[in-house]
Amino acid sequence: MHDAPTAVPAPPATEPEPLSHGLKQRHLTMLGLGGVIGAGLFVGSGAGIAVAGPGIVLSYLIAGTLAMLVMRMLGEMSAAMPASGAFSVHAERALGRWAGFSVGWLYWFLLVVVLAVEATGAAQIAHGWVPGVPQWGWVLIFMVVFTVANLAAVKNFGEFEFWFAALKVGAIVLFLALGTLAIAGWLPDTDPVGTAHLTGDGGFLPNGWGGVISGVLAVVFAFGGLEVVTIAAAESDDPARNVARAVRSAVWRILLFYVGSMLVIVTLLPWTSMRPGLSPYVAVLDAIGVPSAGQIMNIVVFVALLSALNANLYGSSRMVFSLAERGEAPKGLLKVSGGGVPRRAVLASVAFGFVSVLLNLKWPDSVFLYMLNAVGAVLLFVWGLIAVSQLRLRRRIEREAPETLTLRMWGFPWLTWTALAAMAAVLGLMLTDDGARPQVLWSGAATGAVLLVAGVRELRDRRR
Repeated sequence: MHDAPTAVPAPPATEPEPLSHGLKQRHLTMLGLGGVIGAGLFVGSGAGIAVAGPGIVLSYLIAGTLAMLVMRMLGEMSAAMPASGAFSVHAERALGRWAGFSVGWLYWFLLVVVLAVEATGAAQIAHGWVPGVPQWGWVLIFMVVFTVANLAAVKNFGEFEFWFAALKVGAIVLFLALGTLAIAGWLPDTDPVGTAHLTGDGGFLPNGWGGVISGVLAVVFAFGGLEVVTIAAAESDDPARNVARAVRSAVWRILLFYVGSMLVIVTLLPWTSMRPGLSPYVAVLDAIGVPSAGQIMNIVVFVALLSALNANLYGSSRMVFSLAERGEAPKGLLKVSGGGVPRRAVLASVAFGFVSVLLNLKWPDSVFLYMLNAVGAVLLFVWGLIAVSQLRLRRRIEREAPETLTLRMWGFPWLTWTALAAMAAVLGLMLTDDGARPQVLWSGAATGAVLLVAGVRELRDRRR
C-alpha cells in the first residue's frame, strides 16, 4: 500500500499492488495510441478549423506538443514508481496529502461526468439506427455491459480497449492513406490539389495568430485521456517496463495522427466549408467519393465513444480505489475480488456515472451543464500538478533510486517549466474568451472546494 506522507514524502519504492496483473504490453500500447482518438477529433475538430483555418495544423501541433510533454513527465514518474493512482500518488509523494487528495478526487469527478456525455452520445447514434429502442434504453444497455466487463477480470477491459483502439487507429491510418492519395491525384476521378486550399481563402493564417490560439483552446482538451495508460500500467506484469514502452510508442504517433489528419483535411477542402458540429472527416470522405461516408464515420464515432466510456469507467474505479488505499476515500472501496478487481470501486464509479447520465438526459442545459463546466478546465489542473510533481520527484529519484529512471523527461527542467508556462497561458486565454470563461470559473470553484476540504483534513490531522 502507499504510505501517506506528512512532513517527508514516501520513498520512491512501492509495494506490489493488490490488483490483478492481467494487462499485457499490447493492451497498454494500444490504449496509449487509442486513448485520445475520440469524438473530439472526429467531430470536434470542425470547430477548430472554423476559427483557425489551415492554421489549425499549428494549433494541433502546439496542443499536441504540450500533451506529449505532460505524457513524458507522467511516463517518467510512472516507470519509476508504478501505482494504480498514478499522478495522484505522485502528487502526494511530491507535495503532500492535500495534493494527492485534490488531484485524485477532481480527476475522478472529471471522468464520471464526461462518462455521461459519452454514454448519451453513443445512445443518440444507436437510437438513430434502431429507433424502436429509446435513448435511455441504449444508455442503460451500454452502462450495464461495460459495468459487467469492468467487474470481471481486468483482461476483459484490456481486450475491449485493444479492439476499440485498433479500429480507431485503423480508421485514422486508412484516412491518412486515402487523403494522401487524393492530394497526389492518384485516386480515380481526382487531380492533384496542390496548395490552393492552404494559401487561398485568406491564406494559411486567415485569422492570424489569434485564430491559431483560438484553435488551441478548441482542441487542447481533445488530448485528455492519455493519463489512463499510466493508471493501467500498474495492472500489467511488468509495470515499469511496460509503461515506458507504451509512452514511447504513443506520443509521436498520436501527434502524427492528429496533425497529419488535419493537414489532409485543410489541403483537400477549403476551410470555409467546415462547420462546427459536423465532422470534417465525413466531408473529406464524401469529396473523394467514398460511399456511405457518413455512416462509416458514425460507426467510428460510435466505437470511439464506447471506448472512452469503457476507459473512463476503468480509470475512475482505479483512481477511487487508490484514494481509498491511501485513506482518502472510504475503506470499504478496498474490497478486491479473487481475480484482483476492485468491484466496489467499480460500482461506486458507475453509480455516480448513472446519476450523471440521468442529469444529462433530464437537464442537459441546466444542472448537467453546470457539472460539465465544473470539470471543463480540471484537466489543466491535473496536468499542472503532474508537472510540479515531476519537478519535485526527479531530483529525489536521482538521489535515491537512479536505476529506476528508465524513461526520462526531455530537457529537464526547462521543458517542464515551459509546459507549466503554456498551461498558465491557456488558462489565461480561456479567461479572455467569452465561450471558455464559464468553464474556467466553474472549474476554479470546483477545484477551490476540493482544496478547501483537503486543507480542513490537513488541519484536523495535525491537531490529532
